[in-house]
Amino acid sequence: MRASLKRFVNPNKPSVVAAKRGDIDGDRMKDLVMLSANKTPDSPFWKNITLVVQNGRTQQYEQISLKNNSGYNPTLFLGDVTGDKADDILVVIDTGGSGGMIYAYVFSSLNGKITEIFNSDAFNETYKYDVKYENQYKAAVTSYHLQERYILDLTYKGKEYLSEIYTKNGLLKAPIEGWVNPLSGLYPIDFNRDGTYELVAYQRIAGRYNADSLGFVQTVLKWTGRTFVPDRQSVSIFGGQI
Repeated sequence: MRASLKRFVNPNKPSVVAAKRGDIDGDRMKDLVMLSANKTPDSPFWKNITLVVQNGRTQQYEQISLKNNSGYNPTLFLGDVTGDKADDILVVIDTGGSGGMIYAYVFSSLNGKITEIFNSDAFNETYKYDVKYENQYKAAVTSYHLQERYILDLTYKGKEYLSEIYTKNGLLKAPIEGWVNPLSGLYPIDFNRDGTYELVAYQRIAGRYNADSLGFVQTVLKWTGRTFVPDRQSVSIFGGQI
């Protein structure tokens, strides 16, 4: 009797998990951009995720290490986010955490060198918030970086939810503080239809516990030539049943 063959995944041998072609350095020749990683056997978890770029003109390979190089579903996007008419590289990796957080990096060819111009760690350190429940079924979200304050109407959460934390007169039974999670989404969108993408950053607002979602902070980031700056910021909430 023939023995059944099982697929063997060598965790020590890197695999190509994503690949795209685009003009990264602006020389009008297509370059090959890849993500390589080591697969964890019987798991969707990837380790040692590395950005690899093959120059279309010289055929030379360049490897770029990522600070956070392990996670799930590593993906690539190529598009112009700096306005130099060349493709930039967006790498997004799911952390697998309960808050739906991601690792994200943007690379651009600057002065002939592929350079990191955005990473999620630096973003999370910069964009800090304060979330506090207030009387009359409200929550206030304060954005320290932009010096803005948003008021959320919590009535959509329903009577059962509200009765646990508010009196019949709408007063808090006890102080409650929530928080804003680190980056959970980074999406390239060409708002002006001019061929240059802005980046829309999503951060989830949590209430009493992580699964108690109150909405999302959305920050539109634009490249200034040196760094990404917030063009505008807004807060979206979930709808309730009528």
